[in-house]
Amino acid sequence: MTADPWGRVDEDGTVYVKTADGERVVGSWQAGAPDEALAYFRRKYDALVTEIDLLEQRVRTTDLPPAQAQQGIARLREAVGEAHAVGDLDTLARRLDALAELVGKRREELKVAREHARHEARDVKERIVAEAERIAAEETHWKNGGERLRQLVEEWKVAERIDRPTETALWKRLSAARNAFTKRRKAYFATLEDQREEARGAKERLVTEAEALADSTDWGETASIYRDLMRRWKAAGRAGRDAEEELWTRFKGAQDAFFAARSAAFAERDAELQVNAEAKEKILVEAERLLPVRDVRQARQALRAIQERWEAAGMVPRDSRERLEGRLRKIEESVRSAEESEWRRTNPEARARAEATVAQLRTSIEQLEKRLDKARTAGRDKDARDAEEALAARRAWLEEAERTLAEFS
Repeated sequence: MTADPWGRVDEDGTVYVKTADGERVVGSWQAGAPDEALAYFRRKYDALVTEIDLLEQRVRTTDLPPAQAQQGIARLREAVGEAHAVGDLDTLARRLDALAELVGKRREELKVAREHARHEARDVKERIVAEAERIAAEETHWKNGGERLRQLVEEWKVAERIDRPTETALWKRLSAARNAFTKRRKAYFATLEDQREEARGAKERLVTEAEALADSTDWGETASIYRDLMRRWKAAGRAGRDAEEELWTRFKGAQDAFFAARSAAFAERDAELQVNAEAKEKILVEAERLLPVRDVRQARQALRAIQERWEAAGMVPRDSRERLEGRLRKIEESVRSAEESEWRRTNPEARARAEATVAQLRTSIEQLEKRLDKARTAGRDKDARDAEEALAARRAWLEEAERTLAEFS
């Protein structure tokens, strides 16, 4: 009889394996020596060891699904339990038990991870739905809103699935938001089309008015009407793009034709008025010799004659008008200022008031000087200080009043 630590072959060739539960027959061997029988059944054991090694490696180093790993363990456990092999089958069974425990932990970890992923997916999909509902209720930039809704649908598709009831309810809300946005956008563009049609009609009427005025020669009144037409054009809103461009071209063409004709007429008139401007230039040279004014009466008479000649000279070109009128106004203001100064200087009532003021202040000063002398003699320092302050003020006023009186000399 031949034996090893895990099995033996008896005299009639029966092969046994030793386990914790005792020996069991794994086969018989009649073809050769007992050692060869043990070697043969040990190779079968080694094959089981290799399969278990491979399964352990796959479980520990790959993402083998727990269900598939459990199937492999069950198959190998059955193979070990019924193995026709010689070796430490109890150790193999314990390895499979340990591997089953590891797979069980992995299963729980995956369950927790899936649950966490479902929670995250639910949060993601609730966020997607909330944003879609906000867009449906608030967004007015239709192109951006439509594009964002398409992006949200794509984000929904790549997100993890969640429990069916919640998934269904959220998808219904998302679909409802998309439909609401589409309806609101259609309603807006329908209203916009009505507004554009109304604007087109209003602008067609404005164009008709503008074109009717293009040949007008009533320059001032027509220019005012065109300004009002432009105000009404801006207030009318926009028509469709093609209609807007075509109507604006006609409107601006009529307006440009009028203002071009007006500019040409003004240019022709200005050329005719240039002679008047040259005449007024000569009048101004003569008028400016009156300055500075020395004899007010003579200056006033000369200015009156100059003003009559100025009016008789007629209109001047627009670009010269303000400059020439400004120079004349400056001369007129200088003569007027000289007249006012002369009037103030020779006004008998004003002279009398100035003389009275000077006399009154001199009398007041004499009285204050007497009060000051009495206060000093009596040693009343406070009264003396008050009198000195009053005297200083009166003397300043007297100096100013005497200057005013001197102007009447």
